[in-house]
Order: sequence, then structure tokens, then C-alpha cells
Amino acid sequence: MGGNLLWHLLLAIWSMNPFNACKPCPVRCFVELPGAFRKRCKSRMARVFVYGTLKKGQPNYQHMLNGTHGIAKFQGRGHTVEKYPLVITGKYNIPFLLNIPGTGHHVIGEIYSVDDQMLQFLDEFEGCPDMYQRTLVRIVVVEWEGKSSAPEERPAVNSIMECFVYSTTTYQPAWINLPYYDNYDSLENHGLHYVLRENRD
Repeated sequence: MGGNLLWHLLLAIWSMNPFNACKPCPVRCFVELPGAFRKRCKSRMARVFVYGTLKKGQPNYQHMLNGTHGIAKFQGRGHTVEKYPLVITGKYNIPFLLNIPGTGHHVIGEIYSVDDQMLQFLDEFEGCPDMYQRTLVRIVVVEWEGKSSAPEERPAVNSIMECFVYSTTTYQPAWINLPYYDNYDSLENHGLHYVLRENRD
């Protein structure tokens, strides 16, 4: 089989699911990838749903604006199709989405399109896969601001899309008994204000 045909087949298979959880685009591992295919792969964007400190107005939002981490474009707002328990826990009051679908609330958050560089930064920032795991979750679009070259590509309100979400299966059993939230805000009257990393012991 010719080399170019092999790359065509690999990219066709990969295009069905452009990113795998906590892994960059796999063809980046091949040094001899033809330039046109390498450019196509590099330009891919993934959708990420953030529900905690990375949202607008929250303590870590500046990381979404930092171009040295890559590209993150705000697209809109939504909530999870299924219910999940969103808890705040630990010495530093960190929000965790427990990967227990069917329990808790429809969690509200923001949808971003990110490039591979930003996705890798987020994996490292979130401690993926040890602290959080990045998985595809169905999200209901509530509001969409993202621009598209083709009007038919603009998601309709109440439509459903898949986004990457950093949730966790490595939680402590006691976390299941904590209060559940549907819309995280570090400054809410729960008193559990997030502690920035630079301010930790």
C-alpha cells in the first residue's frame, strides 16, 4: 500500500473522532507525516465544556485568555444533558464534577473551541488523567455566540453536542455526601472560596 494512501486512511478514521481523551492527535507522533496532512491535523479544534474555575469571572479564567497556552475561543453556554454531582471539596475548595451520571444536577457551564496546544495545557492543568479524566459528555446548548463561516454550522438553542469535560472517577467516597451545585461560583455564599495555586501552602 502506498504511503499517501495509508495516510489518507488514517486521517479518515481519525476524523470520525478528532481527539481521544487526554491524548493529542495521534498523527503528530509520525515525523514523516506529509505537510498538508500535518497542517490539517494541527488546525483541528476540540470543544471543551468548563463548569468551574475556568469560567468567565472565576479564579482561573485568565488561563483561557493566555495565548501562550494556545487558542481558546468562547462559543456559548450550556448544561449537561444528564445530571452530575458537582461538589466543592479539599483544603483549597476545588470544584469536582464526579463522574456519576444520573445523580445531582444538570450542571451549567461554558463551551469553548480549543486547539491542540490549549487542550494539552488543560490536560496538564487539570492533572489529567490522575486528578481529572477528560471524557466526552453531551451538552445542551443554551446560548451560542460563536461565529461560523456557514450558517448551517451554527448550533441551534436546545440542540445537543458532545464536548470534552474534566470530571473525575478518582474521588474519595465521602465526596458523594457533600452538597451538590448546578452552577459553580467561587464567591457564592457557600463560603468555600477557591484558593489559587500561588496562595497555597
